[in-house]
Amino acid sequence: MTLKKQSNQGSYSGREGALHVLVRVEGDKAYANLALDQFLRCHALERLERHLMTELVYGVVRSLNTLDWVLEQFLRQKLVKLTPWIRNILRLGVYQLIFLSKIPPGAAVNESVKLARRYGHAGTVRLVNGVLRNISRGLNNLPWPNQNEDPIAYLAIRHSHPSWLVERWLTRLGFTETEALCQANNQAAGISIRCNTLRLSPAELTQVLQQEGVKVEASNLIPEGLKIGDFSSIVELKSFEQGFFQVQDESSMLVSYVVRPTPGSLVIDACSAPGGKTTHLAQFMQNQGRILAFDVHPHKLGLVEKNCQRLGITNVVVQTGDARELPVEFNGKADFVLVDAPCSGLGVLRRRPDARWRKEPTQIAELAKIQQQILDRVAECVRPGGVLVYSTCTTEPEENQGQIQAFLCRHPEFTTNDLTELIPFPLTGRDDQETAKAGWLQLWPHRHGTDGFFVSRLVKSETSV
Repeated sequence: MTLKKQSNQGSYSGREGALHVLVRVEGDKAYANLALDQFLRCHALERLERHLMTELVYGVVRSLNTLDWVLEQFLRQKLVKLTPWIRNILRLGVYQLIFLSKIPPGAAVNESVKLARRYGHAGTVRLVNGVLRNISRGLNNLPWPNQNEDPIAYLAIRHSHPSWLVERWLTRLGFTETEALCQANNQAAGISIRCNTLRLSPAELTQVLQQEGVKVEASNLIPEGLKIGDFSSIVELKSFEQGFFQVQDESSMLVSYVVRPTPGSLVIDACSAPGGKTTHLAQFMQNQGRILAFDVHPHKLGLVEKNCQRLGITNVVVQTGDARELPVEFNGKADFVLVDAPCSGLGVLRRRPDARWRKEPTQIAELAKIQQQILDRVAECVRPGGVLVYSTCTTEPEENQGQIQAFLCRHPEFTTNDLTELIPFPLTGRDDQETAKAGWLQLWPHRHGTDGFFVSRLVKSETSV
């Protein structure tokens, strides 16, 4: 969709900028984060307007189910019958009324009416004004679905998730946990970074960041992990350019602790881009030995190389290659193999607000097949006595523990490895303790405060051929 509408002012407000991005996300199927970044690069907004625009774009995209359901209670016509401009003006207005308590209801309505004048006509101006004023008066009397009679509809609408996904989680987790998970997915994820211990200690990095005006605190989970306060331009810091840290979620940092490669070893990172785990493995190896970093997308390997150069890592060799078809020359050679597999990404919905609307249940089975093919191929690359670690950023058992159980049936030369001594933080829940002992761990946003993440460690028999 080509955006021909232009503001008749010299610059955009946060609301008008958000409207343009939302129309593009809906019409062009653009990714919200990319469309937002592109708009902000092309238009100079004041700092507060940038913050408001970011909140509105991500908030509306995340809350789409809720917003559209509320609007349908007050519209005489189908929402889909409206133009994309008016439809998204209404969504912006309702989002402010429901979720942004610091914005007075009158301001939310009036600013939406101004946008309707600019991007609609007299009739749509009256529509926007009337609908939003009625919603403002009726917010406390909305006929939400009954959670006892229809828990799927209640959670899908109240917490804005696809019904098919809510149903999957309800079957497995029950109502209370599913609601907690949905709520966690609707909270903005914090920023975590990993200290580059090849160059300085976490304590030294903390000092450097504080001198740069960054609020920082130690991670409760990962020794070299740090949590960053509200600081939007973390990658523009001098300390980032100097290679003092890598932006990485704590759950992702856990993977290298489970792999535990030793200096001088040969490691294959089968799906390496963008290189967060690759460079962490290099830290464990003290930049000694060799990491073969594969990825099927050549342009993504450029990110791996760029990160290695910035962090001062020299033991990584990048190579374009499909993990399902790794060269036979590596058979039986690798001391450690990491498969951070392509997956449904259902564990990172809090980071990608529009991702929940792009997923389909059929994708899980399709991805599980690819994961199986990757595991079967890389298993041949592990030397006798070597280690294979499998990880995903999803919550679904077909891609996680089910995948590992099926792999073990096909490959009796592998056994799971107790993770208890490898996890760098205490496992307080009985389920976590039991599964870690069995060789795998599932992290959850609502339980652990991390991305949804799965990791398992397998060891190949010393006597396997």
